[in-house]
Parts: sequence; structure tokens; C-alpha cells
Amino acid sequence: QMDLCIEAFGTSKQKRALNSRRMNAVGNDILSTAVTKAAANIIDSKGITALIQDVAQDDMQNISVFLPPCHEDAEKPEDVYKFEDILSPAEYEALRVPAEVLVNITPEEIIKKTEEKSYCSFVLEELKFLPVDEKSRDHKARCLWYLDTLIKFSFLKVIKKKHPMGPECPHVISRKLMKNFTLLTYNNDSVQNLISASMKAKITAYVIALALHIKNFQIDLTVLQNDMKLQESRVMDIAKAMRLKVSKSKGPPELVPDQNHKLATLSLPLPEHKAPAGQRKRRKMK
Repeated sequence: QMDLCIEAFGTSKQKRALNSRRMNAVGNDILSTAVTKAAANIIDSKGITALIQDVAQDDMQNISVFLPPCHEDAEKPEDVYKFEDILSPAEYEALRVPAEVLVNITPEEIIKKTEEKSYCSFVLEELKFLPVDEKSRDHKARCLWYLDTLIKFSFLKVIKKKHPMGPECPHVISRKLMKNFTLLTYNNDSVQNLISASMKAKITAYVIALALHIKNFQIDLTVLQNDMKLQESRVMDIAKAMRLKVSKSKGPPELVPDQNHKLATLSLPLPEHKAPAGQRKRRKMK
């Protein structure tokens, strides 16, 4: 209605602005249609599987882009990767309800969940050591529930459902997972969310950062590596990019028998950042 009023009674300047805005809208529609058609043509010619592989190879190049914010000037380990950079206050509050099942879990239920493998090994082990103090117990339960959800989310590839983690996952957490840990891709005339190699690396980095907060800044990397079904070299690259000190350990035999474990410690001062293994330094031009 406003546009009609401008057409009938507007000044010359207002009419020029209206025409310009309409032309821009038409141009944007044409561009959007062209991009959509081009994307469809690429997918028709290459196939979604080949595209996922291409994205994966491109994403492997630079892990550091996908790490949580690192506060190098921190005076305490807990401030290097701040908890609020992993979970905002609103997201943390939303975890209260789903985490109640872990707050109230009994030793008998832990044994049953272990047999059923309902949770990842890291979480199942930490459930045996929930604090007695109500506030601390609730805090750890929320962290463990979210960590387990992150790991399960990392196993998805192309996400078609709006709430892939089920109705028990709070809406604010579902939105965070989709927004922060997926890439948009086009397939069969629709936009879908893809967990590429870079997004898997990003999820791994956030899992490590959260696990450090849970375990007083020293974690068994090998347990997380097996939980996330990753190669050791990949996890080591991420840990080193996060400036963690890595050492060898026997590890709990009931989790990964006959396997040398890698312990990762976050301590100050932080080690110097080194490029991940396999990335060659460029030669300087003489």
C-alpha cells in the first residue's frame, strides 16, 4: 500500500528510490534462482557422495579455524577455553531438565547403561564419580549429557530432520548444534545440513574443551578418540592445535584393554603453537 501511495503521490526522488528497490529485488531473485540451478546441476553431475568427499578434503586443511576461542593471556587453565564459550548461560539452563536422568542415576542403572552402551565410555566412567553435593552433581550431569549429545551428533552425516537428537533435546540445544556444527548443502531441490570433516573436527575440539572442564583439565584422549571413532593422528592434531600437553599412560583397562593411552593436559604457560603433522611449511622465496 505504501508503494502504491508513492507511485501516485510521491516525489520524483521517492519514485526513483522505489524503482531502484524493485529492480534490486528482481536482480536478487534472478541471482538466487541461478545459484540454486547451478547447485542442482553440480549435484546431478557429481552426486552428493562425491561432494561430501570434496568438502571433507578441503576441510582437513586448517584445523585451527574450528577451535573454541582460546584466551592465551589467561592466568588460570579454566580461563583458556572459557566455559561460557562452550555453553551459554541460556543453553546451560536448558540442560537442567534432560540432565535430571543423570543426576538421579543409581549404581544399578549405571551398570545397565554400560551393558546397553546407552552413553559413550567417557560419560559412563564419569557417572561412577558424580559428586554428592547437589549443585556440583547437577553441574557435572549437565556437562556429561551435553558431551554425550555432541558425540552422538558427530556420527550423523546429512541431517534431514529438524530435531535430529530427538524430542528430549531442548530446542535451544538443537538450534545450537545445527547452527554451529553443520554446513548447509543442497540436494534434491532442498537445503540440508551436512557434518563435514571440518565440522567433525570442530565438534571434537568442543568435546575436548568440555571434557577438560569436567576432568580438572587432564583427560584421556584415547577414550574420547574411541568414543568418536576417530584416528589417533586426527585427535592428536586437534589436541596439539589446542595447545595441550600430550603424554603416554596405560589408561583404564576396562575401557580400552591392551592399548597405550594418550593423556592431554591443559596447563600454563601454553606450549608454542605448531602446525599439525603432514602440513609442510612453505619455502621462503629467495
